[in-house]
Amino acid sequence: MASDVQNLTIIHPRPSSIVAALYTLRDLGVEVVILHGPSGCCFKHARLLEEDGVRVLTTALDEAGFVFGGQQSLTRLLKRAKEMFDPKLMAVSGTCSSMIIGEDLHQAVLNADLGIPVLEVEVHAGFRDNTKGVILTLEAARDKGIIDEAEFLRQKILLEKATLVERLYGAASSEYLAPERGDLKYEAAARLLQLIREGKRGLNILNAKKETAYMFADITAAVFEVAGSQVDTLANLDDRVGLPKVRRDASNIARDLRQKGVDFKLIGGLDEYPIAGEAVSRLILKADYDFAVISGVPHALPMSALQGMEIFSITNGPRQVRPLRDLGHQHVTVELDLHPKTMGVTSLIESEFGATLRALNRSKG
Repeated sequence: MASDVQNLTIIHPRPSSIVAALYTLRDLGVEVVILHGPSGCCFKHARLLEEDGVRVLTTALDEAGFVFGGQQSLTRLLKRAKEMFDPKLMAVSGTCSSMIIGEDLHQAVLNADLGIPVLEVEVHAGFRDNTKGVILTLEAARDKGIIDEAEFLRQKILLEKATLVERLYGAASSEYLAPERGDLKYEAAARLLQLIREGKRGLNILNAKKETAYMFADITAAVFEVAGSQVDTLANLDDRVGLPKVRRDASNIARDLRQKGVDFKLIGGLDEYPIAGEAVSRLILKADYDFAVISGVPHALPMSALQGMEIFSITNGPRQVRPLRDLGHQHVTVELDLHPKTMGVTSLIESEFGATLRALNRSKG
């Protein structure tokens, strides 16, 4: 099995290592990132990161730069960025173009002589797993003293676990996965409401990745609002672990859930979603549940812990629908365009599934 997974050829698009590096730089508190490459590289995600207060600039390498290099342009832009934004922490990220032509990011940073820490991330989009971009970024942060060795090793273990989850049960588990919309939210919510009104007992699990939890947690809140004491709520909202922004997000979301009266047990931090299944298995070991609602990254939870339950899974990945069905999740819905909606926010955002469940509950009240 491990051999088959390792040799699997994926022919649908997968997340980019460069983009993963950019989001990690944001989580570390970097204020300005310079992409050393063509102006269109990572355009969409660069724009989204501006919503979180990160200035993303580009050296706009063109045909001449591909031939003659762009180190001088990078040095000039480093200096100009310092003048414009006066950041305390900056970063330079490679791209496919700059890495192919062998640009020396470190020399450009030395030449700029900014007097502030500048993380140098030698990354491109040619890695099989996008988590490689995260590891390269964390290595740069460790080398500059932004994080310590213990946090680096912790993050590396989590990334290895996340990669394995995706290869075994996620969007990297099949040669080609067509994007799907999943079940109609009305139908899934109606079935869930039926179980609740029949007095069934359930699990209400938030196992979300970083800022996406701002919307997935709304589903957790909605289920609690409707089911009350019929559900036990678990959430990966430990704000004592993770990179700076990850801890802040966990604290914000936990605050909002508590304000809504949601009592929950912790199953890890927002970066610990790939290993949260271990905590879930321990917490429900001797309990008996009829159903489970899992919001965020449902495929990271082991089916052995969910045996006998009717499972309602809410994901934001259209290519995740088929793998979840194959695992045995009976109801799978997709919160489309969730990630852009959760950029730059600091409080819960209403979800489509949560809104549907609340509306059905009112109409049948």
